[in-house]
Amino acid sequence: MIQTYIPYYKRLLTLAIPLVLTQTGQVVVALVDNAMVGRVGTQELAAASFANSVFAVIMVFGMGMAFAITPLVGQAIGAHDAEGVKSMIKNGGILGLLSAIVLGFLCWSCSWIMPYLGQPEEVLTLAIPYFRILAISLLPFMLFMILKQIGEGLGNTVMAMVATLISNVVNIFLNWVLIFGNWGAPELGLNGAGIATLIARVILPVILFFSFLKAPAIRKYFDFSGLTSVSFQKVTQLLALGLPIGFQLVLETSIFAIGAVMMGWLGDVPLASHQVALGMASLTFMISNGVAQATTIRVSYQIGEKNAEGLRMVSYSAMHLVLLFMTFCGLGFYLFRYDLPRIFTPDELVINSAASLLVLAGIFQIFDGLQVVCLGILRGMTDVKVPMVLAGFSYLVIGLPVSYFAAFSMEMGAEGIWVGFVVGLGLAGLSLYFRIWKRLQRYQKVL
Repeated sequence: MIQTYIPYYKRLLTLAIPLVLTQTGQVVVALVDNAMVGRVGTQELAAASFANSVFAVIMVFGMGMAFAITPLVGQAIGAHDAEGVKSMIKNGGILGLLSAIVLGFLCWSCSWIMPYLGQPEEVLTLAIPYFRILAISLLPFMLFMILKQIGEGLGNTVMAMVATLISNVVNIFLNWVLIFGNWGAPELGLNGAGIATLIARVILPVILFFSFLKAPAIRKYFDFSGLTSVSFQKVTQLLALGLPIGFQLVLETSIFAIGAVMMGWLGDVPLASHQVALGMASLTFMISNGVAQATTIRVSYQIGEKNAEGLRMVSYSAMHLVLLFMTFCGLGFYLFRYDLPRIFTPDELVINSAASLLVLAGIFQIFDGLQVVCLGILRGMTDVKVPMVLAGFSYLVIGLPVSYFAAFSMEMGAEGIWVGFVVGLGLAGLSLYFRIWKRLQRYQKVL
């Protein structure tokens, strides 16, 4: 039976590998930031953890809005509707640009709320200026995401990968220069990491845009004339898909952001160890997320072609790949739980605390992989509202209270917060899997 899936594994991996490298590259930048900032001090690492946790909530909402473009472009490609592709690109680009501006202002305004979140004063002093630099970087990042999702809908995942790799090299070099004051630059510490990230994110959309203009297969769909008009119906369609995706990502990120706030209540060491463990878990998650995004593209093509059997095979082959990978990563987290934190900090207290969190991260890797690939499948089906409710219920109604109860009522501390992560992600993965099972049965009848 496994042999029937092999062609689907190959096609999915061909599309997914550049996406995986793109996603991994984005997380590697954060890991490098953490590793370099951790050499400056534990308070700096704790401040980066707090600021990035708050920033991520807004950033992922914008990413969700951009994600809406891919399945709609993909379905138009599958149906050989060139004008539909052009219209979706133009309207998606306009909506994405407006969203980027609004979210940028919203992100900056969050810096005024941060002093009221119960964090140590020394952490806030470092976190707020760093956070404001990240807020500025949101606009170029969103422009990149819009272009990236358009390219993925058109089946090109390589150009975004190349742009990301170039940006990463720039970011790492500028980190070295600006954090530590090399090459005669001022020693800016955590703010140096923020400036390096800002410059690297400005580079991203510039590279990708000019790459698209030089690719005839993509350039033909970029119609800047009035022939492809702005359509209220298309914008509404994008909003109907993008808003639930954005809110689902916010709900998922919120459990980690609120978890980081609760870690801050426990002190600098738990907050820093949380950043280390979450950074490693984010790396493996982004690899699975790359496979999930490739699955969204493949699923949207199958629906556009009205191929129910292909839809079923693509869905299950994606689950196989992600579950196998996440099981392997979870085992690695357990075996190297004391070695991995040393990449980020020499503080033995942080290392020991992070090691215990990595054991729990190894467990939730499997559920995290299942829920993200299921979400990718459902997005390809343009099924986003019910998954948003299922995921939100799992993350916030179940997972977050478990985190608080285990951490403070049961006095498990940092480990208790991560127990809630395991429970929330586990429930999300299982409920989304059953949602897909029902949808596949329906498609067998209607396609």
